[in-house]
Amino acid sequence: MMLTPITERVQSRELLDVLIRAGLVAVLAIFCFRIFVPFLNLMVWALILAITLYPLQVRLRRTLANKDGLIATLIILVAFGIILVPTYLLGVAVANSIEHGMAIFRSGSFNIPPPDASVAGWPIVGQRVYDFWQQASIDLTGLAQKFAPQLKEAGLAVLGTVTGLGAGLLVFFVALIVAGILMAHGEKGHNSAVQIASRISGPENGPQITELCTATIRAVAQGVVGIAFIQMLLIGVAFVLMGIPGAGLLALAVLLIGIMQLPATLITVPVIAFVIVTQGVSTITIIFSVYVFVAGLADNVLKPLLLGRGVAVPMPVVLIGALGGMVTGGVIGLFIGPVMLAVGYQLFWRWVKDPAKPARLKEGHHA
Repeated sequence: MMLTPITERVQSRELLDVLIRAGLVAVLAIFCFRIFVPFLNLMVWALILAITLYPLQVRLRRTLANKDGLIATLIILVAFGIILVPTYLLGVAVANSIEHGMAIFRSGSFNIPPPDASVAGWPIVGQRVYDFWQQASIDLTGLAQKFAPQLKEAGLAVLGTVTGLGAGLLVFFVALIVAGILMAHGEKGHNSAVQIASRISGPENGPQITELCTATIRAVAQGVVGIAFIQMLLIGVAFVLMGIPGAGLLALAVLLIGIMQLPATLITVPVIAFVIVTQGVSTITIIFSVYVFVAGLADNVLKPLLLGRGVAVPMPVVLIGALGGMVTGGVIGLFIGPVMLAVGYQLFWRWVKDPAKPARLKEGHHA
């Protein structure tokens, strides 16, 4: 069929209109994204917290009917108390310990006991550790001056880490407030999520994808908190039995670090060094050191067992998504990774198992 010049002109004009509209929509989307980017992490955290805490609001709704705003406010206030009180106590304890240690060091009464002769017999590093320890027990000031540049770099690194943790904690608190607002409008939010998912993947898949995303986020959150709690118990019991000063606060620090997805070895390794320096090398200290070090790495074994429970996809999918997401996106990636992989997994297998559309097309042609 030949196109007349008028038809070609009309089609060209329609194509130009479509391109202009698409370009304007793309420009609008880019500007909206650039404006929203500074709040992206905050809103993602708020969404994760709201999805995780919303089942608690549903339970409390039976007691306080039709008072979603009040329930959400109470939940957020309790969450603030649970986080702020231990954090404050831990910060005060650390500050007092640092101040006490600096006072002892300045007074000149701080002495490191000489190493036991058996330290030199440790495999590979024994002699080096013995020489370093011996020098520290004889001339600690000279040793500190010798390694002053390294100590300065380490101090700056620790300061940067503490600053980053403080900023992250501030973002977390603001996200908690935003999560409370989202929870107060939970029903509307759920309906909106179903509508968006249905628009993207079709009305038959929208509700199921929404439920899958919700269940995955809750499973990962419960797994993270559960693993951190188990590690706190394993390490805290050892600290108490060994008589470590501030054992309860240190165990609490293990819990907070585990929830923030930082390695528990940040706590266990300094405690092991403290025990060896103050109590020397013996069978008890060696058993304690090995046990605490292994307990600090227990999350690597517990994650495959606890992450992904109760989700309608195989556990390895959630685990790979959590680990891969954390490598590429940090703590937020720990939640986004399994959600994306779980949704992709479900959509892929639905596409594989649903050859109905090609079959219907063939039947239509034969008819």
